[in-house]
Amino acid sequence: MDGTREHRRATAWFQQARTAQARGSPPGTGRTAGRAVMAALDDADSHDREAPRLYRFVAGVDQQARPLDVQELAELSDPMAALFFRKGTFPLTVQELLAGLPEPATQENQSVYLIGEAGQIPPGSAPELPRAMRFAVARAATGRDVDLLVSTGANEDPAATFLQVAAWDPAAKVFNYYMRISPVWVWAGNSWSALAPGSRGHGCFDSHINGSAVMKELKAPWSNWESQAATIRLAPDDPFRNDPLYQQVIGAENLELTVRALIGRWTAARLAAVTRDGTVEHPEQLMRHLFTTTTVNLASTATQSSTISPSSGDLLLPPGFWLNSDALLGDLELPVTAAVPPMAPAAHYVASLAALDFALEEKSSGFSQPGDSFFAFVVPEAACEDNDVVRQMVEQGLITPRFAACALMADFTNPVFSPVRGQLMAHVPTSPTAVTELQDHIAQAILQAATSLPPGSPEGRFAADWALAEDAWPKAFAQRIDDYLGHVGRRIREPSGFDDYVRLAESRRRDFKAMRLHEFELTLPTTNIPADAPRLRMSEAGTVAPAS
Repeated sequence: MDGTREHRRATAWFQQARTAQARGSPPGTGRTAGRAVMAALDDADSHDREAPRLYRFVAGVDQQARPLDVQELAELSDPMAALFFRKGTFPLTVQELLAGLPEPATQENQSVYLIGEAGQIPPGSAPELPRAMRFAVARAATGRDVDLLVSTGANEDPAATFLQVAAWDPAAKVFNYYMRISPVWVWAGNSWSALAPGSRGHGCFDSHINGSAVMKELKAPWSNWESQAATIRLAPDDPFRNDPLYQQVIGAENLELTVRALIGRWTAARLAAVTRDGTVEHPEQLMRHLFTTTTVNLASTATQSSTISPSSGDLLLPPGFWLNSDALLGDLELPVTAAVPPMAPAAHYVASLAALDFALEEKSSGFSQPGDSFFAFVVPEAACEDNDVVRQMVEQGLITPRFAACALMADFTNPVFSPVRGQLMAHVPTSPTAVTELQDHIAQAILQAATSLPPGSPEGRFAADWALAEDAWPKAFAQRIDDYLGHVGRRIREPSGFDDYVRLAESRRRDFKAMRLHEFELTLPTTNIPADAPRLRMSEAGTVAPAS
């Protein structure tokens, strides 16, 4: 196992367990899961080559991997189960998997994408840097709707590298998650497993935290992906150029559309299931998408950092850095009048790179390069997964636009990792609640708590906003956002103001790095900001201060 696999958490699911064991890492969930799976697979390797079977191992729930019985296998209705496993077929490589589908691949039913965190670093400039890349294949097994998402190593031995599949089950209306280890396939759970207390956050659900499709770099310029914005760089004589799948690679701008559609498909199925009898069994599982950050996407400028000089034009920083613009301005359509988000002077950006020792580093290979990520100013922003649940809850009448807006506005200047907004989760019921009573139950609990708390408390802020007239709150919220963006637009022109925002960005990056979704060192830059520096938050005045 090469050193980069140590960081391949979500992407390779249990692969890191082998490396951890080899390096003598301390016990942990991943290591325990890996041992259980590998123990079972060692048996399979020696006894089941003539009669391979599909194994079950749901991390956090199962103590030992075991073969699925006939009834369990019959209940899986996704293409992997129907077309392969129930027929006793277990493809070893992505090529065998795709070739085993009943319809030949066409531009209409199959799309191939390529990602690599080292992909935009010139191959000859860093010979010590492993250039591990991954294919993502979106495939419709029959028809034209994507029902298979395949992830696998691209420029490695296809039979030895990881191979995982998220397969849509049209009967159960969930994604089933499969992985191939050695010659054996393992069912790792389904979308509901991501939400269950025992398995949430474990195994493949440390990245598929909400049971949905995942593409961290969802928006333009789709950092690290082959796309219309950037090309994965290969040496002229790289034999990988001859790979048939590589020759089918198209831009990640197309994968964005597919992932958004798949997220929406699962959200719709989930909401239909949890509200079917008129009662929400676990309201907190829905409302955490509104009040907390369950996961994030990564956004950046559209400008390559290496092209920026002090005399370059102003930089348009990601709108999602300033507020949850997708939810507030997009879904809820607040009438904000600010025509352009705050622009950063290029000279301030270039000065920050030197002052804070920005660098791209991969300790496992010894690679180090001064400067920012390929596209400048990568930061976490509110996730499509969270916003989609909120949007569909509003569309279905579980909550009103006013309620969603009041919740988001409680700390709108901190769109991710907001402990202020998170405090409102204390007022969400954890017992079954009628769909028709859910919003009022939460709102009344917050209002009651606000009577004995300061006006500046999360409850106080929500209560003040909730008191606005029905025809007044959209304009009032829009005015607050306009005022805030005005403050930011002025402060970002000042060296000290821009420095504050760079430090705020780094604070949020460190929160992201604490998540299992952070897989690769090269995803984000390093700086000389001390590791124990206090976490920061933004105010409506556009000032940055330590989070309380």
